[in-house]
Amino acid sequence: MPAYQKEEWQSHADDLDMSQSEFVRTMVQAGRKGFESGSAEPNSPDPDPGGNALETQVLNLLSSDTYSWDGLLEAVSDDIESRLDETLEELQSENRIRYSGRHGGYTTTDGGGDGD
Repeated sequence: MPAYQKEEWQSHADDLDMSQSEFVRTMVQAGRKGFESGSAEPNSPDPDPGGNALETQVLNLLSSDTYSWDGLLEAVSDDIESRLDETLEELQSENRIRYSGRHGGYTTTDGGGDGD
């Protein structure tokens, strides 16, 4: 393994208050779940595609702090809002969707959306 990779993994493990071997074992298992489920999304930005990303996210949040229900909801909702915003921007830049005030929101550009 290249030194830069080992350093990056050690940094992530430290952030999660895990040993490096525990971190690698956890990431391998998370990756295996994505392959075993058969439902992994291609090109997914999710670190656990096809697995239980919410579970992983909650565990990561709780490993570094204590959260109330509202705090957890806000933390995971913010992530989905950011991901949705990034995805909409990407789809618009690829001219696959557009925002149509006339149709009340986003619609596909290929005529396949409900708004066309």
